[in-house]
Amino acid sequence: MGIVHVSLEWEQHGGGKPTFQGGEPVIIVLHSPREKCWGILDENKAAGVFLRGLDLNAFDDWVLAVADDEPFIGVIDLFFLMWRLERLSPDEAAWGIPFLYEQVEQRTGRSVQELIDNNQARLN
Repeated sequence: MGIVHVSLEWEQHGGGKPTFQGGEPVIIVLHSPREKCWGILDENKAAGVFLRGLDLNAFDDWVLAVADDEPFIGVIDLFFLMWRLERLSPDEAAWGIPFLYEQVEQRTGRSVQELIDNNQARLN
């Protein structure tokens, strides 16, 4: 499954609430405790959200480690219960600042999908 590099496509369900599709870069904001995570959405289910990503506080350290070819835990499979989800947002450019996934690709010279695949292979 590749990463979607275009604006998000919304799928309408019963109540007219938009849902995200798997493979999209997203930012998740959680509460209790407050956390922010970035990654590639795997699944968005009624029970919770599956994400291949990392804590947003570690994002810059991860990008620097990848760019310098240094060891770093990197992205992992995450699951967050729906009751903790405060916000699920697309990873979008804002005020001239590129998407986070674009920043990864610009700063490392590698695609996010390649980095995620390589990290998964190292863990197996």
